[in-house]
Amino acid sequence: MRWTIKPKPKQEDIDTLANALNVDSLVAQLLLQRGISTFEKAKHFFRPQLSDLHDPFLMKDMDIAVNRIEEAIANGENILVYGDYDVDGTTAVALMSSYLLSYYPNVATYIPDRYDEGYGVSFKGIDFAEDNDFTLIVALDCGVKAIDKVAYAKEKGIDFIICDHHRPGTILPSAVAVLDPKREDCSYPYDELCGCGVGFKLIQALGSRRGETIDDVIYYLDLVATAIGADIVPITGENRILAFYGLQVINQQPRTGFKAIIDQINKKELTITDVVFIIAPRINAAGRMKHGQHAVNLLTETNMDEALKFASEIEKFNTDRRGLDQEITIEALGQIQENQEQEGFTSVVYKDTWHKGVIGIVASRLTETYYRPTLVFTKSGDKLAASARSVKGFDVYNALEGCADYIEQFGGHKYAAGLTLLEEQYNNFKHQFEKVVKETIDPQMLIPEITIDAVIELKDINPKLMRILKQFAPFGPGNMSPVFMAENLQDTGYAKGVGKDEAHLKLAVVQQGSHKIDGIGFNMGNKLSKVTGRKPFNAVFSIDENEWQGNVSLQLKLKDIQ
Repeated sequence: MRWTIKPKPKQEDIDTLANALNVDSLVAQLLLQRGISTFEKAKHFFRPQLSDLHDPFLMKDMDIAVNRIEEAIANGENILVYGDYDVDGTTAVALMSSYLLSYYPNVATYIPDRYDEGYGVSFKGIDFAEDNDFTLIVALDCGVKAIDKVAYAKEKGIDFIICDHHRPGTILPSAVAVLDPKREDCSYPYDELCGCGVGFKLIQALGSRRGETIDDVIYYLDLVATAIGADIVPITGENRILAFYGLQVINQQPRTGFKAIIDQINKKELTITDVVFIIAPRINAAGRMKHGQHAVNLLTETNMDEALKFASEIEKFNTDRRGLDQEITIEALGQIQENQEQEGFTSVVYKDTWHKGVIGIVASRLTETYYRPTLVFTKSGDKLAASARSVKGFDVYNALEGCADYIEQFGGHKYAAGLTLLEEQYNNFKHQFEKVVKETIDPQMLIPEITIDAVIELKDINPKLMRILKQFAPFGPGNMSPVFMAENLQDTGYAKGVGKDEAHLKLAVVQQGSHKIDGIGFNMGNKLSKVTGRKPFNAVFSIDENEWQGNVSLQLKLKDIQ
């Protein structure tokens, strides 16, 4: 790991902000590093307001989309709400369909089959719409690149409204409306919404035409917060407001489907991290192991007994997914070791029998292990399909563009993408991908980096600081949980490995002989020798609360030691 300490803002700026907010200089420093430099900005940060959400009609084509839906309702048309099979797609479909169904009955949902149809809008989905007399499809979290599919639908007299957040190509599909804040010609003030977030802006706009206010649609923000967390979009600006209030809904009045999941896990107050690691994998497991429609059924169910049935079914999908994901990860790691590919700039592995539903998770695990832009391929019909994951700072989507000659289709983001290609192109693609990455990556990016907000002393850590740090949440890209470094620490002599195979490191540290505090380092049991015998060491950590038998104490959540 390389440790990078963020530049410290000018002392005079720290002092000015600290005085304005009546906080200590450490808190002022953390805020300035997040671009919060005035009392006004701090107020928006610590007290997000729904009234600060942008007017949805600032988004290009929003008025056209609303008019077309209103026209469909006036004419009694059938509306098909279509979305991708991942968390962002299924939450968006649940949001849009349940909102429309609250005042109009002719609405149905469609999630493509991951294995039969693949990602995004499919010809099969459009045929389904034609066979069942749907004349309007609202596509969420997909569609911005579905030029041929939208044209096919048009020939059949089916209109499309697209709500997407992926980067569009040079040509847009011939849809009635394309809502995508990443469109070059869209001047919407915030372009980091997820697909479900774009869907929320559409229901906000529909609601405003019906005389509703933001308070009438707060109920849907639990879905938006889940999608924001799962899709790893920045938790800044509008996303911060949506996530903040969405978490309140999850914790205070969760929809029946969420309550069914939460009841199974027995946790009181969920953070965005819990949403990402507890709720999201379960929703995702439906599309990975069986079909994404199972997730939509759970998220739209209002009867608790039914929801509990759906939740236990999804729990089983998630357990099966875990087993497969471990199995395939072991095989993939074996392939890399065998080929000694960790010496290159990329990791690319393939086996025709790997389960397509978990290759994205496996790619993430390989990236954690070897810290290289990574692709995991499997057989999908008569083609190969892959999930790509990247390392911090490197745009894997751009790298795939440099290999476009060998790819059938691809889409995604800077850090995660998916693609398909013909089997005979696999080796050509693999060599080209290695070449493109080698030529464009800074070798430093291949060493995992820990970014440190501030160097502090143990005496700076107290309950008041913890109370303020908790108000920095919800955390995520653009607003990560603060990370600190402390120097010249010594273990008090009780350091030990704990947990299964003593995989974790537990210790109590002091600095200059005083200010003792406990610490835990998950999966850091192998670093025990670095801290024993009262050897001085430096540590990077976040500050955490440890609850044990009703007592709450502060502890260091270790990230690395040197």
